[in-house]
Amino acid sequence: MNELIYGLITGILFGLLLQKGRVLRYDKQLGALRFHDFTIIKFMLSHIAVAMVGIYLLYDLGLVKLSLKPTILGGVIVGGLLFGLGWGLLGYCPGTSLGALGEGRWDAVWGILGMLVGAGLYAEAFPVMKKTLLTWGDYGKITIPQVLGVNHWFVIAAFLMITLVLFRWIERYEKSIKSN
Repeated sequence: MNELIYGLITGILFGLLLQKGRVLRYDKQLGALRFHDFTIIKFMLSHIAVAMVGIYLLYDLGLVKLSLKPTILGGVIVGGLLFGLGWGLLGYCPGTSLGALGEGRWDAVWGILGMLVGAGLYAEAFPVMKKTLLTWGDYGKITIPQVLGVNHWFVIAAFLMITLVLFRWIERYEKSIKSN
């Protein structure tokens, strides 16, 4: 029961951050896809960085266990293409479509219905995909630090440095766009 409460609290906080960060807006979504507005990219990178540090800190302290999913390239590539196609057509990703509906944007309903239909189709197709698509490029439960043979904090530190450099570049790029 505590896990459900923690999930609910985390979901509410994440929704508030999505709303406060103004990433639920259609124009922000399209701006990100067209590389004209980097608000969502900065938002996502910030959350990934904080989550990486937080999760691995809790993991090192023995407070959480990692539940890795297998890396299966067939599923990742096809799923990524479908995700990108849906995001590009609708202008919302799954999380932002729910948040946008919460703000009263009824156009997000189409994406939510699409997610539900897609989940149903996936469930129906899963037995066939389990024998085909979900066997292509199956690397098992791996992480980038395992592949590189280094401690996870080296990968986290590198990601954080790259993220900071990217943020700096984005700020300069955005200033140059505004001045033109």
